[in-house]
Amino acid sequence: MSDKAFGGNCAPYSLYSYWRSSTAYRVRIALNLKQQGWETIPVNLLAGIQCSDTHRKINPQGLVPVLSTEQGTITQSLAIIEYLEELNPSPPLLPQDPVARSQVRSMAYQIAMEMHPINNLRVLNYLTNELDCTAEQRLAWIQHWLKKGFRALEKTLEKHSAGKFCFGESVSLVDLCLIPQVYNAKRFESDLAEYPLIQSINAHCLSIEAFALAAPEQQPDSQAA
Repeated sequence: MSDKAFGGNCAPYSLYSYWRSSTAYRVRIALNLKQQGWETIPVNLLAGIQCSDTHRKINPQGLVPVLSTEQGTITQSLAIIEYLEELNPSPPLLPQDPVARSQVRSMAYQIAMEMHPINNLRVLNYLTNELDCTAEQRLAWIQHWLKKGFRALEKTLEKHSAGKFCFGESVSLVDLCLIPQVYNAKRFESDLAEYPLIQSINAHCLSIEAFALAAPEQQPDSQAA
């Protein structure tokens, strides 16, 4: 998305992003849902731009996303999303009830902290460049950890989802984490047949404009890939 806001608002945000980054994907969904506009600043991860001195001055970790605001920059996708949630509480991404709020965070963290990091580009590059893994071994690694994560998540969703969203009857932080992770799973040819709830939630969320416009192929830097 360009600096024209989803929903018509104008906001002083710049998002350092890579079109296929699942963490940046989460933030784009949040910005859309909160009807906030932003300017995309592409950071080509495959070209190593995130490791440049210029980018490390913005984020010493050498990662995306980074949200630039009038008050400063924010890193880490979940921190960015909660910042947006606090400033723009509608629609809410976290329930008001403390137990429900913790359950939503628990599922979101399950994806963001247990599944995603193991298949992060830095990890995959290390497997290839330092451990001499073949492309087949690397793919097997990705699919193994996706299967373990999705199997556990599907069981958890059985307690909380009616098939449209991960928790209850409205969008939450978990959905923002799940949809990019399913995108990755499809990209790496993971079999999703044993996860009917995950598939149902993914299909429903992608029918919502805020999710659809955040998709990787809708981003300006995808055209340069």
